[in-house]
Amino acid sequence: MPSFRELIHEALPLLEQAQIPQETAQVFLLELSQKESYDLYLHYEDEAPAELVEQYQAGMKRILKQEPMQYVLGYSWFYGYRFQVNENVLIPRPETEELVANILADLDEYFAEAKTIDAVDIGTGSGAIALSLAKEEPKIRMSATDISAEAVDVAKANAASLGVDVKFLVGDMAQPVIDAGMKVDLLICNPPYIPQEETLEASVKDYEPHVALFGGEDGLKFYRQVFAAAPQVLKDKAMMAFEIGWNQKAALLAEVRKTFGDVRAEVVKDINGKDRMLFVYFNL
Repeated sequence: MPSFRELIHEALPLLEQAQIPQETAQVFLLELSQKESYDLYLHYEDEAPAELVEQYQAGMKRILKQEPMQYVLGYSWFYGYRFQVNENVLIPRPETEELVANILADLDEYFAEAKTIDAVDIGTGSGAIALSLAKEEPKIRMSATDISAEAVDVAKANAASLGVDVKFLVGDMAQPVIDAGMKVDLLICNPPYIPQEETLEASVKDYEPHVALFGGEDGLKFYRQVFAAAPQVLKDKAMMAFEIGWNQKAALLAEVRKTFGDVRAEVVKDINGKDRMLFVYFNL
């Protein structure tokens, strides 16, 4: 049997040829090793167990065909929590963790005196945003929607494994919230925002659900839907938080003005200096 080091090194030229980051080999083996309770770094030169070699080589075949590593593993890490993922949900992105962090900071500022904070995550997918917020802020009473019943099944499984109580609703964007007659202090949405004609990497285009990626001709279709629904969903004092495309700031701020008039809206940059988060505040 090859050593752990040899397993990694045999994959490197194949990854380079497939234009996949070479660190994928080590990260994938590290995740498999943790899952099987082997400490990779202590045993780098040791012979790898046969079962692990088989898992690794079978998984690398799928990864080399551009299947995302998280789907091969069956999970993804987000905000320190492990989320089940499959082809029915988008893989949570690291930049979305910044949205969660910024929301938590705002809750401390604007809802410090509140005993409970009613919140909804529109288009929840795996539940990464909703469940992370509920884990981090005990005052939150979280609801979450998704048009995909299969995605909601994944989110429910994640809620169960994380021990979080979330009310899940199946339906199009904010419509199930309106139908349920709910009003919230906080509306969160990371909608599909890629313009329909934009070219994507094969690992995204061929494997991740298109319903969670594309936002109409200009990428703004679902923001407009949520903005239109907001008066029926939000309490008088409330906030909305969105992830946005790096080049959508001006267009989205114009949509905010068009829909809500002179309300307070801020676009926040991510760690890479890109405009990636939109916050809208009502009477706060």
